[in-house]
Amino acid sequence: MVNYDEWGPELVFEVYDQKTGMKGVVVIDNTALGPGKGGIRMTKTVSTEEVAGLARAMTWKNALAGLPFGGAKGGIIADPGSLTREEKDELVVAFARAIKPICPSKYIGAPDVNTAEREMALIADTIRHPEAVTGKPSNYCDSTGKRCGLPHELGSTGLGVMYATLLALQHRGESLKGKRIAVEGFGNVGQFAAKYLTEAGAILIAVSDSKGMITDKKGVDVNALLKIKQEKGSVTSMPHVAILPHGDIISQDVDIIIPAAMRSLITVENYQSIKARIIVSGSNLSMSPDVEDLLFRKGILVVPDFVANAGGVISSYIEYIGGKEEDMRKLIKEKITENTKEVIRRSTEKNISPRDAGLEIAKERIERASH
Repeated sequence: MVNYDEWGPELVFEVYDQKTGMKGVVVIDNTALGPGKGGIRMTKTVSTEEVAGLARAMTWKNALAGLPFGGAKGGIIADPGSLTREEKDELVVAFARAIKPICPSKYIGAPDVNTAEREMALIADTIRHPEAVTGKPSNYCDSTGKRCGLPHELGSTGLGVMYATLLALQHRGESLKGKRIAVEGFGNVGQFAAKYLTEAGAILIAVSDSKGMITDKKGVDVNALLKIKQEKGSVTSMPHVAILPHGDIISQDVDIIIPAAMRSLITVENYQSIKARIIVSGSNLSMSPDVEDLLFRKGILVVPDFVANAGGVISSYIEYIGGKEEDMRKLIKEKITENTKEVIRRSTEKNISPRDAGLEIAKERIERASH
């Protein structure tokens, strides 16, 4: 039997390029179910420790999603805000050259913080293997012309968050219609989660980005907000709304909170201010397991990150096997619905937090694959 408390990553692959000064790392956590799968982030503070923690989360996410992938993650240490496009491209290409020996046999990359379809195309071109990464542009196809990219810009993660939210409400015997929601973060995940949820009947009461939070008790027009964000760079440029500090998002009088950006948004110090009855984690590590336990005891249903935001990696799997956008949408609905339902069922039956229930299921699947 695997001792998960003592189980470390299978491989830590630290890389450096003398010419460009690129420093990076790939951590492959576990490959019992298949090659390690996880995104490549670029930040000035990313560390081996951070990447290792995220790789472990990908192990659970992929196992729970029922995908033939293990867990892994990549990181490039750089501040993209201080780089020209050409300088950023040079670092990405240098990183791709360095990780070529492990791609895609041991590691398959994907977009993450500060990387997107452009960077994935660069990596695939450099490694000369389209399966080395997913999240490539939709017009990026292999030599057959049949296996093309499925960019995360299609909103796969936000779509999964919507289905997880529907299941959480179904468990409570409620519908989404008229439910008041707050969305923290208005990047790819937050934008699509807000779009899909409001189209399905929810009312967006509050939304935030790094500049602050806006709120309107009558509801924020998502399409108008998308235009404002694109044109002016922040939700705080939206007219005729109240503007508050970013951190006030969790204390809003809403039914559902969707964390979709910040790490450790909800803490031991601020969780008591939450009025929502359901939290669906669109972002990774929006709170610690200890805080999830506290919220569980308080009667707040938290759908954990590795359950709710698995839409992105499900999309990656569809791209990996040569599927299309309609296949992606169908499988996200099927997998997120099935897994959220199973996690909540086990949580209720065993009176344990949804995170603990989800980890039990993921560990069981890895255990079976290990024999």
